Amino acid sequence: MNTIHVFIPGKSYPIYIGSGVLNEIQRLLDPELKQACIVTNQAVASLYLPLLEAQFAGAGQQTSVLLPDGEQYKTLDTLKLIFDALLQDHHHRTTTLVALGGGVIGDMTGFAAASYQRGVNFIQVPTTLLSQVDSSVGGKTGVNHPLGKNMIGAFHQPQAVFIDTDVLKSLPPRELSAGMAEVIKYGLIADSEFFCWLEEHIAELMALEDSALVHAISRSCEIKADIVAKDERESGVRAFLNLGHTFGHAIETDQGYGNWLHGEAVAAGMVMAMDLSCRLGWTTQEDFNRLVALLRAAHLPVVPPKMSEDRYLTLMSKDKKVLDGKIRLVLLKSLGEALVTDDFPLDKLRECLTRDYAADLAD
Repeated sequence: MNTIHVFIPGKSYPIYIGSGVLNEIQRLLDPELKQACIVTNQAVASLYLPLLEAQFAGAGQQTSVLLPDGEQYKTLDTLKLIFDALLQDHHHRTTTLVALGGGVIGDMTGFAAASYQRGVNFIQVPTTLLSQVDSSVGGKTGVNHPLGKNMIGAFHQPQAVFIDTDVLKSLPPRELSAGMAEVIKYGLIADSEFFCWLEEHIAELMALEDSALVHAISRSCEIKADIVAKDERESGVRAFLNLGHTFGHAIETDQGYGNWLHGEAVAAGMVMAMDLSCRLGWTTQEDFNRLVALLRAAHLPVVPPKMSEDRYLTLMSKDKKVLDGKIRLVLLKSLGEALVTDDFPLDKLRECLTRDYAADLAD
């Protein structure tokens, strides 16, 4: 079992990574834990809830909450189901919320923990690759709004993250691919050698070879932990983690939450970000081609959906990185080196938004 520590001023917590980690949780828990509320959905509950309830048996009082499954339910209305259960079962300020599921469950559980009695502890037990390498680490929590993704939320760090690679064997192939988009992102923004390693080992990862998974997840978490330690509240380098996300969030909002998975939208968004980086002369056509090839090997979309230029710009203008009315984007100076900028000609961005990717990237 690998252990990575996230160090933030005034707070640190471990990330446990490996095969069989779910069976080790009880041994690693705070023995003083008296109350726990496990939040999950029906699909995950049928696979892992009994095991997790057994791991938290020593907590004394235990509550389980099942939320509807899907990005479309990541709303304030659904969040109330968690608060209802906490209040009905008289959970107090020393309770611990436990997120058992993917990014939707993790984000909502963390937001509930940040809000209930003005802040209680929570633990992340991510069950998708995307949540293991991204959303479970770093303390971003929140819900969606019809006018924008993740615009309502709070920064609230977990007490611990338990990542079991075995759970990925029950993951639908589409969900595995969606998570791989975030893994690829880390190589693009911070570690060109890791990007090369992914090119060499993508077949092993897609085949769920355990040692490859542990390495990819561990390196992804190391990169994110390092970035979060430098910038917890996204006032600087943490924005690098949003490579492809400004385009991707526009895609998700336009297409309807859940119709394009988050990782799928990010994959297409990274293609657009790399395209713009090429047009600005920072990255090369070879870099662009390598990214497209790697995304395809991970069975991810490389062609964004058809959307008008004005529609893209309207949705992108609602991004959290917008400052003083200017769209700011995460782009690449080179493989492994990201930057956040609004200093680009608008006509170059328009060329990306109107490009016929389907025709240009046809096999």
